[in-house]
Amino acid sequence: MRYPFLLFALLAALNGRAADVTIHVELRWRGAPMAVPSDDVTNASGQKLRLTRFAALISDVALERKTGGAVQLDGQFGFLDAETNRLSFVLRNVPAGDYAGLSFRVGLPPEMNHADPSNWPAGHALNPVVNGLHWGWAGGYVFAAIEGRYRADNGERGFSYHLATDARLMSVGFAANLPVASDTTLDLALDLSRVLGSRRLNATDGSESTHSGANDALAADLAKAFERSWFLLEVRPTPPAITQSALEAQPVASVAATPHAFTVPVGFPRPALPADNPLTEEGIALGQSLFNSPSLSANAAQSCADCHQTERAFSDFRRVSPGAEGQPGTRNAPPLFNLAWSPQYGWDGAKTRIRDQAQAAILNPIEMHAEPAAVVAALGQLPTMRAAFAAAFGSPEISLERVGLALEQYLLTLVAADSKFDRAMRGAATLTAEEQQGFALFATEYDPVRGRRGADCFHCHGGALFTDFALRANGLSGSSGDTGRAAVTGRSTDQGKFKTPSLRNVALTAPYMHDGRFGTLEEVVAHYDHGVQRTPALDPNLAKHPEAGLALTDAEQRALIAFLRTLTDTPAGRAS
Repeated sequence: MRYPFLLFALLAALNGRAADVTIHVELRWRGAPMAVPSDDVTNASGQKLRLTRFAALISDVALERKTGGAVQLDGQFGFLDAETNRLSFVLRNVPAGDYAGLSFRVGLPPEMNHADPSNWPAGHALNPVVNGLHWGWAGGYVFAAIEGRYRADNGERGFSYHLATDARLMSVGFAANLPVASDTTLDLALDLSRVLGSRRLNATDGSESTHSGANDALAADLAKAFERSWFLLEVRPTPPAITQSALEAQPVASVAATPHAFTVPVGFPRPALPADNPLTEEGIALGQSLFNSPSLSANAAQSCADCHQTERAFSDFRRVSPGAEGQPGTRNAPPLFNLAWSPQYGWDGAKTRIRDQAQAAILNPIEMHAEPAAVVAALGQLPTMRAAFAAAFGSPEISLERVGLALEQYLLTLVAADSKFDRAMRGAATLTAEEQQGFALFATEYDPVRGRRGADCFHCHGGALFTDFALRANGLSGSSGDTGRAAVTGRSTDQGKFKTPSLRNVALTAPYMHDGRFGTLEEVVAHYDHGVQRTPALDPNLAKHPEAGLALTDAEQRALIAFLRTLTDTPAGRAS
């Protein structure tokens, strides 16, 4: 028994010498720190630029030993996203020692780049819901995305540089003294002026972009510049983590409730379901009952289902829905499906949990306009409600908080994933020639200079979910007084930004846009073809297009709409 004990002691000692190494990246422009979204910066030719997005994926991190050899940290990945201030990632279990260098790659090796993205757990750097960098059917991930606006001779325009494909896997390395004795932080700088600063941007034909297609010289030049734009700033001990005094939220379900297994559709990323509100059959059934109950509104005048109708993919046929007391709403009622994958809710992304969004609708004076006490009293008068709450939550107590939790459970189970398009992708159906043409247009970049003439839809509506969940300004004309995301953040750069809706079931969810201004898909396609207005916060992926628009022919627009109709798949009741 002596040798196993010694082996255990040796392993314990070795494990004790392992450390966590944090890689922190500071973005810079001409050596000075910068934030993204940025203020105006100036390139070498005197042009004013504003960066609106920087994101990248990191892999193949290795530390070079002074004594020779290297420690390869395979299987550990980093995701950087400036807009959400996610500019650090942690490498676990790094052996202590004196190192002479650091290397990593921006992007993913081919076997990872082309693997099924649904394999990655919720919260993982390579989960498409986390990074928003997976191209779906186009294949693989975007390795680095740099987007923004610039002042050209003919006004302000957009640029969109996406470095991707196996040929654009970028390598970065430093030779430096890197001691790791305990938890350590390596501060790096990425000077984006070295990537963009020497380039004069002045294209008027929509080509001030790159998506790393074959023989794309711009992508190759940018990738080389990107590799040379990193610097090592400092090696320092990692500060102790701040201890959280608040207790973690505990699950609220009854211990006697029946667990419900959430099924992730093939090809979908794994969602981050709420740990403090586990799905149960009783909770879901209660949520469905509440969704259809007028007791949640003032004077029992309407239910959630009145404005989110099942046959319309849980949307409303009206431009704006009337409230329980007849007041018109200010925004179009969005469809309710695939909410399990969304990081925020509402057109402006103000709520990060479904329960909070549901309660906000119940209390909103121009929506359901209910008083919490009145809701509790009305539900308590229904013979079966107290028993239903007891089955779901372990006691018959009725509260607005529990109403929100039950609605959240029900809404999480509404999944749309079996359209004609999905069946065609797995070989169980066939798209018509027109639908195939529409799909090609949908998934092709607009870049006629490089021989690509598409509708450019996939930037915002790519992947299995047909949305990136981002908040974007899409060039709508007129002023409705609705500032969108800016009302949440207070930032002028968020003026007119609204959440990108999923295009699944889009043929059922008219009218369209946050204010329901377009009644048909034809109007929507016409807007993106030639109706986009040059608003100050216009998304760069639209701002890069020429003033005249995409100039899609009538036949191409019809083909695009034919493809969009293949995405119809009404979630009926519970589908997960």
